[in-house]
Amino acid sequence: MKFKGVIFDLDGTLLDTIKDITYTLNLVLARRGFRQYSEDECKMMVGDGMEVLVKRAVPEIADDDRAISDLIQEYRREYALTYKQNSRPYDGILEVLARLKEAGLKLAVLSNKSHEFTVRMTRELLPFEFDVILGARPGTPVKPDPAPLHQVLQELGLQPAEVVYVGDTCVDMETARAAGILAAGALWGFRDAEELLRSGAQVLLKTPYDLLPLIFEQ
Repeated sequence: MKFKGVIFDLDGTLLDTIKDITYTLNLVLARRGFRQYSEDECKMMVGDGMEVLVKRAVPEIADDDRAISDLIQEYRREYALTYKQNSRPYDGILEVLARLKEAGLKLAVLSNKSHEFTVRMTRELLPFEFDVILGARPGTPVKPDPAPLHQVLQELGLQPAEVVYVGDTCVDMETARAAGILAAGALWGFRDAEELLRSGAQVLLKTPYDLLPLIFEQ
């Protein structure tokens, strides 16, 4: 096999989390009289982390640091209670992960979700042992900066050419390309083929199962 590892985004790639994200965001916004968002609208707002999601939801106060900070903290508190009400692995994900692990590939999760929630959700909602789990941490770069992806590579002990990065947004594709890693776009996630291709996707996957021939048919 040419590839020795696969790195996955979390939201929209491994886990379908949009119902809980939308519910929590609207819960917090409604309390303060802000507009509500549909799931489809939220799909276009996620990908850059919790803080950016909240800022995008309330552009009218985006310059008010204190108000935004209060809103983010409230969202974080509520999400800690709601993050697994409806969030589940996408169909086929667990089977594909098992096949990859059985073949000896190293597997990792890299997300712009806070590190705390990335670790918690991966371990609780994906009954699977990943080699590396990394989320966003204060004071460190996040995607599309390739730095966290380079950190994951280092921890896996792999070179860029030995890895596939699977994600569902432009942020993921840009990150993979910046790190010199094969960028595989997950069409089952939150964005469409046009966005993924425009941002650098080299392969499009219609379902998680499409990852297997990419890895094994070399």
